[in-house]
Parts: sequence; C-alpha cells; structure tokens
Amino acid sequence: MGGAAEKGSGRIAMKLSVRPAESADLAGIDKLRSLAYPVSQDSHDPDWHHSLWRWIERHPLADEELHRWVLVTEEEEVVGHLAAMPQYYRIGGRRVVAHTPADYQVLPQYGFHALLLMRKFFRTVRNCVSIDMLPSVIAVETRLGAEEAGEMQYMAKLLNVSRLPAPPLPAPVKRLLGLREREPIRPLAYGDLSREEAADLEDRVWAPTRPRAPIPAPLKKLLNGGLHLADEALGSTFGGKLKVEKLEDFDESFDELFEKISSQVPCMVEKDSAFLRWRYGPGSPQHPVAILGVKEGESLLGYTVLGVTIPGFFDGLQDAYILDFATLPGRHDVARALLPEVVRFFRRAGVPLVRYRFLESPTSPRAGDLLRMGFFPRKGRRNKLLFKFKDPGLHKTARDIGNWSYNIGDGEATFWVRLS
Repeated sequence: MGGAAEKGSGRIAMKLSVRPAESADLAGIDKLRSLAYPVSQDSHDPDWHHSLWRWIERHPLADEELHRWVLVTEEEEVVGHLAAMPQYYRIGGRRVVAHTPADYQVLPQYGFHALLLMRKFFRTVRNCVSIDMLPSVIAVETRLGAEEAGEMQYMAKLLNVSRLPAPPLPAPVKRLLGLREREPIRPLAYGDLSREEAADLEDRVWAPTRPRAPIPAPLKKLLNGGLHLADEALGSTFGGKLKVEKLEDFDESFDELFEKISSQVPCMVEKDSAFLRWRYGPGSPQHPVAILGVKEGESLLGYTVLGVTIPGFFDGLQDAYILDFATLPGRHDVARALLPEVVRFFRRAGVPLVRYRFLESPTSPRAGDLLRMGFFPRKGRRNKLLFKFKDPGLHKTARDIGNWSYNIGDGEATFWVRLS
C-alpha cells in the first residue's frame, strides 16, 4: 500500500505502507502516541501502555487473533497505528469471534492515509464490533462495510458541586486577570477533527479541564449535604427487601448468570467468569474494582462493576465509572436495589461525578430509574455501536439494537481508562 503525502509547505511524494507491528516499532509507537495526544495524562508514560498491551496479550484469543499494524514511511518512521482486538460474542445463540479496531492514531500530515490502516483491518477480520463516538472514524468504518446498530445511553450523576463548571468569562476580564485562553485540544484519530469531535474525545480520554465554580466552602458544604440527603431519600424507595453485598471475586455464579442471560438476549459479549477475571482481575488496567451483587441463595441475580480514576492531571479530581451492570432479564427490582448502593459506594469514595455509558436493555437499569436517582442524560457525547458479521443471519440479528446488551466496560473503549 502506498500513496503521496504533503509534508511542510512543499508537496513531497512519499510512499507509505502498512505492515504488522514488530517489537522494534515500540519506540516509534510511543512517540506517535505522545504526538497524537500531547496533553493526555498517560500518553507520555510508555511503561503504562506497555503493561496494558502485555495484559491484552494474555487474552485467550490473543495468540492467534490479535493483530497490530503500523503505518510507516520509506524511512520506517511510524506515523500511524491500529490494532484488531478479538473477543468472544454470543450472537443468536452462537459463539463467534469478532474484532474491535483499537488504538487508532495517525499523525495529522498523514491523515489521508489513515484509511489504509482501517482497510487492512476489514480485509483481515471476519467480524467486527466497535464502539466509537468520532464521526470521522465512524465514517471510515461504515465506508468499509460496518453498520450502525444504534447509540449508547450516556448518563452522569453529580455527587459534589465542586465539579460544577464556572460560567465563561468575557475576554477582557480574562486579560485583566491574566488568564490565558486554553488552546483547543486536537487529539488525532483520523486526520483533522472538528471542534465537536475534539471535545467529545477530550471528555473520553482525559479529565475535563474546565475551570470549577468558586463556591464558598460553607455554601459548598450545604449544597453537598443536600445532595446526600436527597440521594438517601430516593434510595430508600428502591429495591424492596433485596440485599446488596460486596463480592470478592467472579466465581461460578457469574457463569450461571451469563448462561441465563444469553439464552434470552440475542447479542452480547461472552461475559463468563473467565472473561470477567481477565477483564477486571489482577493485571487488568482497571484492577482493583468493586463488585456489588444481589444473590438468592447461591444464585446471582445481578451485579455491577465499579471503578474510580486516578486524580485528574489538571484539577486533581477523580471520576467514577460504572463499567458493567447486568441483571437477569426483566429483574428491574434487582437493578433498583443496586443503584442506591452504587451511589453510596462512590460517595464514600469521595468522587464528584459518576459516568455511565450503556445500552438500555432487559439486563440494564431503566433510564427512568436512573433519572429518579439523580442521573442526568448527556446527549452530545454518546458512543455508537457498529458491527459487521460475515454470516448474513448473524448480521441481521445484530442490526436490531434491541437485541443487544452492552456496557462500556465490555469492550476496548475503557481499556485506556486508568483507575486507582
């Protein structure tokens, strides 16, 4: 594969090629990441990313199904990277392997040739499941055969008013106070990004950097106390007599729950205990996580997986993530019992904001219950579920978003979130 690229002010013919990534390319990939995401918390920490890839390479499918490619110049300079991450899915009752395009990045002056990487991906894999939010990346994936199933819900909950953004200041006031305008962040996944795309990716990749409202301490304490009292009042009406307990591990009861769910839900990640231990256990970038569950005897009725990020690079604050949330289909009472405990857990952890991205399904909380617990929808920053299955029957099943159960932690979208 090759083509011409513009470099600098003059037009220079340059052949680019896509080839499998080798160990000798690691330094080039590290440099690429730091240039593509110049202010990301972890882009300048190669040891972190190397450990993350070592964890990915321990996936049961990695030896045969994991692929990584680099886009290189004639001088073997790494200017782009893409991985194909494998995962087991249950689609229409069948176990299938599908890949996700991941860690997709190209330097801006070579952005046009990012298409070469994605073309290599779709020519290599049989099936694809992807969660993306950038229109430019989604456009490339759909151009090469992927189809949009639908949009994930994105809801958040404020636990501490310190996370409220301050109102924008007029430019003359900023100059008077000596405040500089923050340069727009331009993370690079596929060529140039629009302002909206940059804001969306900024929200996903690193902590928001908006200034916080200067609320006086006594008023802040009063407002936060009011939030706490409201949450307790709302939570007291949820869940009935079901008991929520903290679970220590993903045991055999998770296998039983998965089989019960997959017999009723046509499309989902194969989330048995082995997957969950790999995904969240020792060695995972999200370890340790908190696991809350509801049991009936030895049978698991539902669970949630919770994580807290490291303190933000800019503001020192932490975010909370609901990474996974699943109940037996239709057991909304179980979801309602878990929700107040989720809020209590994160409040004890001292985090100001909870984020939850998911597909509403028979295994998830109802959006109405989340609203009643004080969550609010964020409509502008939602991920889309894309898919492509070679088998026409499987592809038809996956086309209906109502057939899916999916949480943000089920795929690679949160692999790069660094939890404490």
